[in-house]
Amino acid sequence: MTQMIPAPLFGVIERLQGDLPWGSLLDAGTGMKSALWAGGLRTERWTAVTADPGHLAETRAGLREPLRPQDRLVAGNWTDPALLAGEVHDTVLAEYLLGAVEGFSPYFQERLFARLRPLVGRRLYVVGLDPYVSGSAEGEAGRLVQAIGRFRDGCALLAGETPYREFPAEWALERLEQAGMRILFAQRFPNHYTMEWVEMQLATSQALMERIADRGLARALSAQAGKLRRKASAMIGRLGCLAYGADYVVAAEPG
Repeated sequence: MTQMIPAPLFGVIERLQGDLPWGSLLDAGTGMKSALWAGGLRTERWTAVTADPGHLAETRAGLREPLRPQDRLVAGNWTDPALLAGEVHDTVLAEYLLGAVEGFSPYFQERLFARLRPLVGRRLYVVGLDPYVSGSAEGEAGRLVQAIGRFRDGCALLAGETPYREFPAEWALERLEQAGMRILFAQRFPNHYTMEWVEMQLATSQALMERIADRGLARALSAQAGKLRRKASAMIGRLGCLAYGADYVVAAEPG
């Protein structure tokens, strides 16, 4: 259920950072891509946090270089007031953290930025995804992207998991300002989904199906996954990609 951050968005963050030193960097919702990116920056130290210990182990195993003595991978939940208590980091990255919170701490999104605010020394970067699973999608590509997202989330619910819940950029901007942050930059970047994205969503769905008790239902869902894969392959072959929705990047500093 993870959304991959496109490499160009890391470039956007680097351009926004400019000559400002990264200093101590906190990756507040780490994943493999963000951890590899953070490890390649000229930081004094970096700390990566995730609420999933298994995911943390996978991230550690996937790092290209050993951690420096001052770097840390931390398993913890931002609902825990003791997590990194008293620390301040020059740069904080919240990469798709807003949507992922739902899977570990439902309903905590309202307080997320207020929770992170004391940790931000100079700059906070938020990467988010406009919601695309709910509502009415426009165009054939949009309807297919939405159908794949709904299928994945349906499998999660049937497997006893809570799907991620995304929030639009406007919601994030409002909550950042309420938390005492000053917005420096905010921009949407249109999404162009390839078969790599489709296969990742369906692979996640397939793994979830293995945990559905009703095996007849699981087999029916697996057949539906095949139909979605074939439809996506044909449409991407015709259109080049599935153009629908947008990611967004926000840069903010303590007000």
